[in-house]
Amino acid sequence: MKKDYYEILGVEKTASADELKKAYRKKAMDFHPDRNPGNKEAEEKFKEAAEAYDVLSTPEKRARYDQFGHAGMSGAAGGGGGAGYNVDFDMETIFERFGDLFGGHFGGGFSGFSGGFGGGGGRRQQRPRVRKGSNLRVTVKLTLEEIATNTEKKLKIKKQVPCSQCNGQGTKNKADVVTCPKCNGSGHVIHQQQSMFGIMQQAVMCDQCHGEGTIIKNPCSTCHGTGTVKGEEVVAIQIPAGVQDGMQLSMREKGNAAPRGGINGDLVVAIEEIPHETFERDGNNLYLNYYISFPQAALGGSVDIPTLDGKARVKLAAGTQGGQVLRLQGKGLPELHSNRKGDLIVNVNVWTPKNLSKEEREAIEKFLKSDNFTPKPGKNEKSFFNRVRQFFT
Repeated sequence: MKKDYYEILGVEKTASADELKKAYRKKAMDFHPDRNPGNKEAEEKFKEAAEAYDVLSTPEKRARYDQFGHAGMSGAAGGGGGAGYNVDFDMETIFERFGDLFGGHFGGGFSGFSGGFGGGGGRRQQRPRVRKGSNLRVTVKLTLEEIATNTEKKLKIKKQVPCSQCNGQGTKNKADVVTCPKCNGSGHVIHQQQSMFGIMQQAVMCDQCHGEGTIIKNPCSTCHGTGTVKGEEVVAIQIPAGVQDGMQLSMREKGNAAPRGGINGDLVVAIEEIPHETFERDGNNLYLNYYISFPQAALGGSVDIPTLDGKARVKLAAGTQGGQVLRLQGKGLPELHSNRKGDLIVNVNVWTPKNLSKEEREAIEKFLKSDNFTPKPGKNEKSFFNRVRQFFT
């Protein structure tokens, strides 16, 4: 079972942004790979802390996590689609995202603690920056019927795609891709600065190759060396049953193509629920106002109550009162990533006709004289609020 993000960082659920940052810095310093060379357990805790901080430091992700827990953040792998959260926290991603929180101690790659903690004795070799395409965001509208089952939606998305003239490499001739003369292919250069503690060194991104380690001598005339052009792609989005309005799915590497053969960005899919004409939704439960005639209420009998997947035959007792609440178990919506289903809660109303024929009026007037038609609610008759409240306690 996945550990609670607040527990990972050692903070309360009410922690402020500053408290989260401070807690994450401490965890990252404790488990940094330069301080724990070869320690796989420390490396996992280092990644675990980064994942927790990424979620809790982003208001939208934090709100979703507080409401749904890990269920609201998982299931976003590959082309399968899922809810909300999917980041592959390898070391490069962590240093690239959060390196600026440590005042230069973390470089853009595995730079270690240059100029501190023993003079960088555990320092690793700098590596060129991995090129990554930008993320895309789309909105998918779903009916309740679609939400009730696993659904596939195919969308034609305008995006950056690899250049067909140079196969996304930025040049037709591979020999034109050469090592950057300024950083010698590392993607970084060392800046030295005199301080009261002596000469401090810091690795910064090379401004000539922008951290890539290579430059192009003769760029492609179609994409001008970027390796990408404007295009479109039909993407099949797999949406799991039970999603809710406002949830987000993430499809890895389905976003914009990366410059010169890097890693594509992700496609973020926002769910928008279309209001239903018959049912109202509350979580996984559905609500329905269902009308029966006076004869049906008085005589009882079987009625067909609509559900999302058809109809359910229900037997009404003779003397059914208006406002009676029925609960059809398992006729609601499925819970996300679970076999459980919500219920269909039916509020029974007795329909009173507004226009009567002469014969109908005469027939009903006879009932006025009958003592049996005088309302006589019993002492044990539950109020409307009590009838509804029983389904929420």
